[in-house]
Amino acid sequence: MAHSRHSSSGDNFAHSPEINSEEPRNEVEVQFSEDEETLAIKMYNLVGERWSLIAGRIPGRTAEQVEKYWKSRNSTCKSDL
Repeated sequence: MAHSRHSSSGDNFAHSPEINSEEPRNEVEVQFSEDEETLAIKMYNLVGERWSLIAGRIPGRTAEQVEKYWKSRNSTCKSDL
């Protein structure tokens, strides 16, 4: 059983964008390229806050990443009103 840790079956997941040790952090630090941002804006204008649909058009992005990015870039401080 000591050899199961060295199994090659887990090697296929090393490049998966969903496996990210930075996800649990409370900070919102999602970086998008200019092309990804442009596509996210266009998709948002078409479908609104349907994050999974938007993420489906941006390879390697999850709905959660798109939503965090959108809210971090487009948030307004409403608590000051």
